Amino acid sequence: MTSANSTAPVSHRPATRKIPRVADWVTISSLATAGGTMVLAAATFASTRSANRAARVAELSLLANLRPLLVTSRHDDPVQKVPWADDHWDRLPGGAGVAVVTAEAIYMSMSLRNVASGIAVLDGWRLQVPLVAGPADMPPLDEFRRLTRDLYIAPGDLGYWHSAFRDPTASEFVQAAETIQSRTPFMIDLLYGDEEGGQRMITRFAMRPHDDGAWLTATARHWYVDRVGPR
Repeated sequence: MTSANSTAPVSHRPATRKIPRVADWVTISSLATAGGTMVLAAATFASTRSANRAARVAELSLLANLRPLLVTSRHDDPVQKVPWADDHWDRLPGGAGVAVVTAEAIYMSMSLRNVASGIAVLDGWRLQVPLVAGPADMPPLDEFRRLTRDLYIAPGDLGYWHSAFRDPTASEFVQAAETIQSRTPFMIDLLYGDEEGGQRMITRFAMRPHDDGAWLTATARHWYVDRVGPR
C-alpha cells in the first residue's frame, strides 16, 4: 500500500521547446519582394510601352510634316513660264498641260500644286499610252526616266513638271509624237519624294485634249513606294 505522503514518480523526459517560426517570416519576406518586383516590372513595361507609343506618334507626326502630295493646279492659278535648256519656252496655264512636237524634240509640261505640308522633290516620270480607266497597279520603278535636274514645289504652292524626248529615232519618241499629234488622251506618272529623299510617291495624271488646243489635266491615282498605302 502506498502511503498518502509518498510522492509520485518524476518523469525524466525532456520538456518540448517551442522553436520560433523564423522560416515563415523569410517566406513572407521573399513573397513580398517577388510581388514588389512584379509590380515594378509591370510599371516599367507600361511606361516603356507608353514611351514607345509616344515616340511612334512623334515619328508619324514628323513624317506627315515632311510628306508632299501633288495634284493638278486650279484653273484660276496664274500662267507659268516654263523654260528648257535649249531655250524653248512654254506658257503653262493653271489646271492644264502643254505638249508640243517638233522635229528635234517633244516638249511636255503640267501645272501642279503641292497640297501637303512637305516640299515635293520631283525625281522621275513615265509616259503611259493609252489612257487607262479604273484601278491599276503601281508602275515599275525601272520604267521611270530620271529628270535632268530636280524640280521643287513648296508646301501649298504652285509649281510644274516638264521634260522632253530628244531622240527622234527612239520608239518612245515616235509613240509620243503620234499620240500628241492625233490628240489621243495619255497619262504621265510622276515619281517624287520629300526633301530627305524618303516617302517616295507616284502620282498618275491624265492629259486630255481640249477644243482650244490645250491639254486639260486631272489627278488619277496615288501610290506609296516606301510604305503600305491607305487602300
